[in-house]
Amino acid sequence: MSTFVTLSTGQKMPVVGLGTWKSAPGQVKQAVLAALDCGYRHIDCAAAYSNEREVGEALALRVGPGRALQREEVFVTSKLWNTKHEPEDVEEACRTSLAHLGLTYLDLYLMHWPMAFEPGKELMPRREDGSIYYSDTHYRHTWAAMEGLLDKGLVKAIGLSNFNARQTDDIIGMARHKPVVNQVECHPYLSQAALLSHCRSVAVCVTAYSPLGSGDRPWASPDEPSLLEDPRLGAIAQRYHKTPAQVVLRWHVQRGVVCIPKSVTPARIQQNLEVFDFSLTEHDMKLIDSFNRSERFIVPSVERDGKKV
Repeated sequence: MSTFVTLSTGQKMPVVGLGTWKSAPGQVKQAVLAALDCGYRHIDCAAAYSNEREVGEALALRVGPGRALQREEVFVTSKLWNTKHEPEDVEEACRTSLAHLGLTYLDLYLMHWPMAFEPGKELMPRREDGSIYYSDTHYRHTWAAMEGLLDKGLVKAIGLSNFNARQTDDIIGMARHKPVVNQVECHPYLSQAALLSHCRSVAVCVTAYSPLGSGDRPWASPDEPSLLEDPRLGAIAQRYHKTPAQVVLRWHVQRGVVCIPKSVTPARIQQNLEVFDFSLTEHDMKLIDSFNRSERFIVPSVERDGKKV
């Protein structure tokens, strides 16, 4: 089983990367160092995670002239945040991420969400009643500006995140440079089978965020199911002498889905990469497929005219 997928640009993207969402300042630098030291060659970042400077500090210690790794050996993704969708803001936002990461180019730059927020310095611009200030900027105009980043060599490829099939097709229909990736929430409780099939049909690779079900999401309620504690998954893991997390990551890999598990624990970071020394049987793949509940754990709150919709 290959440890990478080939994108429509010809780039080789490692199928397991380190996610950095929810990695607190003070933790993410050591997490990235641990990941690079144990063999990760794919780091997933975003401006909205507010930790790209620390990721950059780790990259500076391991990547570049005189370091253990050359720049072209490490695949780095970042994302354009919703407050930067105005076409005139896109290049500055990308350059800010590059400066924080200490890089001259990104391997992949994603539009983090299809919806735009009011431009400004606040990540989540809110009215007094707590509702979000949205902008009317259409994602098509934002995409056209992102294509300019490719033309200037600031990024090697561009893609989408949290786009549905219709929105993905909308972008493909107008694009000079096609999206190569759609990064979405995906795990056995939200298998995204229809979206995965659709993206494959249009040569868009799917990357799974929260690939293990985001058990550490701060808003989880006590009665919500925990994927990694599902006894059915535990039984499968026992048969393979693997952890439940390794079984889930292997399920993603065998589906051709790139996954970016987040951890700041060195032992777990290493375990999450140890998914290439076994294969799940077709029976077990289908069994895990059957866990699907179409249950989304990362639910954006979207308002229209001040009301949640």
